Amino acid sequence: MFGTALLVAAGLAGAAGPATAAPASAAPAASAAPVTATAVTLAATSRPTLRQGSRGAAVTTLQARLTALRYDVGGVDGIFGPSTHHAVVAFQKVNGLARDGIVGPRTWAALDRPVVPKPKYTHPGYSVEANLARQVVYLARNGVVVRILDASSGKASTPTPTGNWTVQRRIDGWRQSDLGLLWRPNYFYRGYAVHGATSVPTYPASHGCVRVPVPAMDRLWATIRIGTPVHVYR
Repeated sequence: MFGTALLVAAGLAGAAGPATAAPASAAPAASAAPVTATAVTLAATSRPTLRQGSRGAAVTTLQARLTALRYDVGGVDGIFGPSTHHAVVAFQKVNGLARDGIVGPRTWAALDRPVVPKPKYTHPGYSVEANLARQVVYLARNGVVVRILDASSGKASTPTPTGNWTVQRRIDGWRQSDLGLLWRPNYFYRGYAVHGATSVPTYPASHGCVRVPVPAMDRLWATIRIGTPVHVYR
């Protein structure tokens, strides 16, 4: 369904081929150019530039595609809100694109042929991997990535420690730490946690924890528990 407009364009163009080969007096030849032009228009208008605040069928198509690729959109409703924005940014991070949250020609093209990430570690149940190089969090299950979240880890002066741990402690609510507010933190090493935050920039900006958007943590909360493996790597 994602490439329907392009397939329609190809099909219409192909249908015009035999008519072009007919004698000049044949009626179908005269209609070949208008049909092809219409097909090109359909292909172009089906993929408009989208950004936060956009609405409509193209946004629904985008959300469905991102959901199929396991990005944390939150729901398919045709409204380009904050969760869709963070899903787009996470997709751009994984695919090496500009992290602007805008779906233009390059992002649409990458959605056709996306990088499909794989977890580094395999566990019989759920596990969490923070990829610091890409600034994303993977929720994996049985060796398969089942959800991809936008994230922001520790900045250069307060880097996030790398290593292999498990969730040791959880708080279901806001936690006021010395360095700020943490929403539903899942502590994996000393005071370091994967937690929700109201600010998740496109670059490393935290004091060492791994931030994800608050709504994303709400959707992730029921999946993580004490003992869930956590892997942090670059």
